[in-house]
Amino acid sequence: MQLQDLLYGVAIKSLVGKPNQEVKALAFDSREVKAGTLFFAVKGTVVDGHQYIAQTVAAGAVVVVCETMPAEVDNEVTYVEVESSSAALGTVASNFYGNPSAQLKLVGVTGTNGKTTIATLLYQLFRGLGYGVGLVSTVQNHINDTVVPATHTTPNPIALNQLLANMVDAGCEYCFMEVSSHAVVQHRIVGLTFTGGIFSNITHDHLDFHHTFDNYLKAKKEFFDGLPKNAFALTNADDKNGMVMLQNTKAHKKTYALKQMADFKAKIIENKFSGLHLNVDDMDVYFKMVGSFNAYNLLAAYATAILLEQDRLKVLTVLSSLHGAEGRFDYIVSKQGIIGIVDYAHTPDAVQNVLSTIANIRKGTEQVITVIGCGGDRDRTKRPVMAQTACDWSDKVILTSDNPRTEDPQAIIAEMEKGVSPTNQRKTLSITDRKEAIKTACHLAKPGDIILVAGKGHEKYQEVKGVRHHFDDKEVLNEQFNLIN
Repeated sequence: MQLQDLLYGVAIKSLVGKPNQEVKALAFDSREVKAGTLFFAVKGTVVDGHQYIAQTVAAGAVVVVCETMPAEVDNEVTYVEVESSSAALGTVASNFYGNPSAQLKLVGVTGTNGKTTIATLLYQLFRGLGYGVGLVSTVQNHINDTVVPATHTTPNPIALNQLLANMVDAGCEYCFMEVSSHAVVQHRIVGLTFTGGIFSNITHDHLDFHHTFDNYLKAKKEFFDGLPKNAFALTNADDKNGMVMLQNTKAHKKTYALKQMADFKAKIIENKFSGLHLNVDDMDVYFKMVGSFNAYNLLAAYATAILLEQDRLKVLTVLSSLHGAEGRFDYIVSKQGIIGIVDYAHTPDAVQNVLSTIANIRKGTEQVITVIGCGGDRDRTKRPVMAQTACDWSDKVILTSDNPRTEDPQAIIAEMEKGVSPTNQRKTLSITDRKEAIKTACHLAKPGDIILVAGKGHEKYQEVKGVRHHFDDKEVLNEQFNLIN
């Protein structure tokens, strides 16, 4: 593809060399450069791609996009100086793959909690309505019924545009995609054309990356600020920052809520382990999903479908049969009647949401036993808060490892223990080995008790000292419940 075509929409500061270079591939990782590659020198959090420009030219790069021109240039190579290499990467990647997002109805979902469930519900809903649909999520990506493994909540721009192009080739009309705050700040969604955006909620998370809550809020808002005027911006009016998302957007502004006045309203009639009974826009509907947080997720999916001009009755009929995403309030029952729940909850607010849901459903005589850890190399300030939240809402709490990554798991647990008040210490245990922690919870449980295993949800691994080992919370629970032969 010709360089001048790839650079359409890129703000260029200067260009040295031939503007008509033929580009065969894109790369921002110097190790992936081959003959005919356009290389993006991106300044990352750990590595600066500008250090590898000479190496990529030697490997066959014909174009280099950079923020600072190198001291020495190769006469056979074209150098394009830009303000932001990562922003240029998004635009060029979109052009390289034929702007696939413009050929789909692409809807982005952002927020602290609920992104995966809302995106997955919409994917399942529109498949159920008979459409070709793509999904980009934390758990897995889908092209119609084909599963594509996910490595990041929002893939890098090259991988993302390639995935979207494959969806177009497979006949997809819609794509529902999680948009993480990291992706917004790192320009991974630059160049994409969105039909709509959904905001679920915002709570304490990712402060290791954003440093302040205000920065985190601005990252979420930036997604809505960039929506085109023919798109829709749907926000949760019950979240105290929900309306902030709509302040500067050019898109059509729409709201959903359980408590406030909103364009799309629902009311919880009944909330049991067997499911939710909701009144949605004056229609009574029974859903298989559980909890007030899922009432919000279902309402967001319903509202989005209506904004995408789907039939209301068909939408509610399909939604009522869906189960949501793996590892989100995923529960099993032992032969003795012990209930085990696996949930991805890894923020204080998400933990409270799950435990308050359990509190609303429980009869009052059974114990709630929570197994919980915190990830290493991530926001440390939430560790004592997570432990305190678990203790406040549980009868027994076992503090354990999550994904310690490069940190000492016992040091992480020690930071969690700082949130355990003297009155809660008697009901708290610390067991570093996650499997032993789950086994202990099962031994402590009596028939009717509820065990919550929080933090990892759908993940099938545990990362210790930088190495991923197979680990599945639900698998361990099944073993303990004798549900696996």
